[in-house]
Amino acid sequence: MTMRTKLLASLFAFAIAAPALALAQDAKQDFTLVNRTGYELNAVYVSPSHAEDWGSDVMGRDTLANGGTVDIHFNRASRTCNWDLKVVYTVDDSSAVWHDIDLCTVSKITIRYNKNTDTTTASYD
Repeated sequence: MTMRTKLLASLFAFAIAAPALALAQDAKQDFTLVNRTGYELNAVYVSPSHAEDWGSDVMGRDTLANGGTVDIHFNRASRTCNWDLKVVYTVDDSSAVWHDIDLCTVSKITIRYNKNTDTTTASYD
């Protein structure tokens, strides 16, 4: 195989792969979760919107302290944009859930707890 043939073959392979690489980059659902609740979080679950199962805790064995952040990464092949989020508090195992978060447009989620109303809210950036 000549050098020119090798170069043309490489360019052809790149031309075929380039659209797939662009799709993978466009399907980015990674986000940072910020805990501003005043309490430690024992678990964080992220699943496709309205899935039957939450799956595994995305933090594994770790907890997320108040004021802490965790970067949540997705498989680049994932194409779903709408996801549900569930956090579980360490102090009493209570939880808060949000549905249909468009993680294709959200890069940071900050959660806060209001003691007066006993509600956990989320803001999206």
